[in-house]
Amino acid sequence: MKDRAFIRATLIAILEADTGNNYADLKDEEDLRAGLGLDSVDVVSVISQVERKFHIRLSHEELEKLVTVADVLNLLELKLNQAPESSAA
Repeated sequence: MKDRAFIRATLIAILEADTGNNYADLKDEEDLRAGLGLDSVDVVSVISQVERKFHIRLSHEELEKLVTVADVLNLLELKLNQAPESSAA
């Protein structure tokens, strides 16, 4: 099981590596685009790295709902704590 702190730390590491910015004080309520200054290419890049890192796939419908940091953390927490090998492709 992956806890929220581990998921947050991993997300922060990916964001920092991808953008070169420091996100040590990342808040759940921050908007991915307006708050963090990510454009759609940045978001796609970060999500694709998250998928590779955690060996998961996120559907287009799930991606459309990601607005805040909390949305990302909640979705990853849900996906990562489901039974492994339950790939619905």
